[in-house]
Amino acid sequence: MVTADDVRRVALTLPRTEEALVRDYVKFRVRGIVYASISPDETLMGFGFPKEERAALVASEPEKFLMPVPSDERYNWVRVRMAAIDEAEMRELVVDAWRMVVPKRVAAAYDAAYDAT
Repeated sequence: MVTADDVRRVALTLPRTEEALVRDYVKFRVRGIVYASISPDETLMGFGFPKEERAALVASEPEKFLMPVPSDERYNWVRVRMAAIDEAEMRELVVDAWRMVVPKRVAAAYDAAYDAT
């Protein structure tokens, strides 16, 4: 099971990321654009994901993934049950969501540094 601290540990290593608390949700964002969010009870993590692909993702593993709440449906967003993923999958989801909000050159520099380690 992944915890909020696990998500925080990954997100805060990503360039330009800042953490904020908004209406009891922990949000990770770049220049005000949220790419990951943890619910107040720390059971769900929302993350950036292409709108056109999310229905297929949720249908493929409905016990793991959920559609966004109705007010977030207009965004590139989906949710996951934190108890249903491990740290490797969480890292992949968070980093991919972060890539959606940073310039390509920032993501490329991160990839080059991460691959070198």
